[in-house]
Amino acid sequence: MSTTDRAAATWLSQEAYDRLQAELNELIAARPAIAAEINARREEGDLRENGGYHAAREEQGKQEFRIRQLQELLRTAQVGEAPAADVVGPGCVVTIHFDDDTDDTETFLLGSREIAATTDLTVYSPESALGKSILGARPGQTVHYTAPSGAEIKVTVVRFEPFGR
Repeated sequence: MSTTDRAAATWLSQEAYDRLQAELNELIAARPAIAAEINARREEGDLRENGGYHAAREEQGKQEFRIRQLQELLRTAQVGEAPAADVVGPGCVVTIHFDDDTDDTETFLLGSREIAATTDLTVYSPESALGKSILGARPGQTVHYTAPSGAEIKVTVVRFEPFGR
C-alpha cells in the first residue's frame, strides 16, 4: 500500500471495527426474519394495497444497503492507529481558528462518521467542504472553503494529532 493510499484509508480503532462487525453480524442474522415478514405480508392479499408488505420490503432494502455499506467499510478499513504524518489527513484531531480570530477555535476529528459513536468529538468527513480544504495542510497554514450556505470561510490550522494519542 502506498503512502497516499495509507493516508486516504479509513482508519478505525479496534473498538470501532468490532462494533461495526457486530452490527453487520446482527443485520445478516436478521435476514431470515425480514424474509419471513415479507412472505407473511404477501399472503395477506392484493400487494397494491398492502402497506405492511411495502413497509417490510422498504425495511429489507434499507437493511441490505446497510449490510453492503458495512461490508465495504470493513473490507477496506485499516485497523489501529493512523500513521504519523506531517500534514492533516483522515484520522487526525484538528484544531482550527476562523478568519483571523484566534479565540474562535474548533477542535474536531477528521474521519469517517462511523467512528462518531466512539468519541465525544465532532466528526467531519474528509469529503466535506471543510475536510477537503484542510487535507494536506500544515500547522499555521490558512485555507479557504465554501460553506454549504455559499459563504466563503477562511480557517487556519492551529495544530493536529492522530486520533487516540
